[in-house]
Amino acid sequence: MASIIKRKSKYSVVYRYFDENGIERQKWETFATNAEAKKRKTEIEYQQDTGTFAIPSAKTLRELLDDYVSIYGVNTWALSTYDAKRGLIDNYINPIIGDLKLEAITPRTMDKYYQNLQTMKCVQRPYQTRRNSMTVSARNVKEIHKILRCAFNQAVKWELMVRNPVAHAALPKVEPTKRDIWTAEDIFKALSLCEDDLLALAINLAFTCSLRMGEMLALTWDCVSISEQDIANGHAAVYVDKELQRASKEALQKLDNKDVIKVFPGILASKHTSLLLKTPKTKTSVRTVYLPKTVAEMLVKHKQEQELATSIPTTILSLLLPQDAPLRGRSSTVLSVPSYTTQGCPEWCSIACVTPASPTS
Repeated sequence: MASIIKRKSKYSVVYRYFDENGIERQKWETFATNAEAKKRKTEIEYQQDTGTFAIPSAKTLRELLDDYVSIYGVNTWALSTYDAKRGLIDNYINPIIGDLKLEAITPRTMDKYYQNLQTMKCVQRPYQTRRNSMTVSARNVKEIHKILRCAFNQAVKWELMVRNPVAHAALPKVEPTKRDIWTAEDIFKALSLCEDDLLALAINLAFTCSLRMGEMLALTWDCVSISEQDIANGHAAVYVDKELQRASKEALQKLDNKDVIKVFPGILASKHTSLLLKTPKTKTSVRTVYLPKTVAEMLVKHKQEQELATSIPTTILSLLLPQDAPLRGRSSTVLSVPSYTTQGCPEWCSIACVTPASPTS
């Protein structure tokens, strides 16, 4: 069992355990709020009851990050967050400073690490175009710092370190990037060049409903109100309550399929990732969006064509191919980016890159 003791403005979770020599000891883990302490107390007691409880006992940064991910990360991160942070840890932290002893990590050590990161070449993903001259960006340095700052805070709470060595770290300045937005002329130009009905429907849904790519590709017929009466009364709408996403199988296993509605099987088994439907990360992302009459009529036509072409039930994804392969965002083809840019559309025309999932997905 564990208890919570308030010390000044902090809250400590206190519990007893037996060390490797069988000697009973007492452990204090300190938190900033009572809510955090209660959450950790519940977690400790549950793990003690199920026989899965382990005392954080890291001696190196690599071991600390393993504890941090397994204790803190799996309880607070979403699937995409797990993959992103795990990637930064595996590519930029563990290979460089992972073997440092915790007691040897100082603010000077970490400032030098951040400085050297900016001259290090980026780790390229297998499917990315290799750019030998690209180094780690200031934005990625900041994301790496966030991981380390949070991990060292946990180490202080677990009494593995006396202080956080990156609390006052010197970081490179991150220049804000302006996001380009399509104008009405860009949209009309893209639609005039579009010869694919499904892609035209996707473009209309994206821009008239302000849907993100994953939200648009996750629409199901049971969340679409397009009856004759709804359209006539101006009540045609889509209910956004899920999104399509690709996640690693490791993240799915570690997070125990958290927030997952359905995992799509690939035609051929993928070794590392799965395409899935999941609930949105925040409650505010769940919303009803009303449809213009023209877009509602496009959906009606698409539904009729889909029902005639296949025996798939109407509760499946509304943007599906007959073989039940969900569409997903990719970097090429239904209408290629060059065919748009040569006609005067912006080269960042990502909506033109909606393609069927490949057989290996």
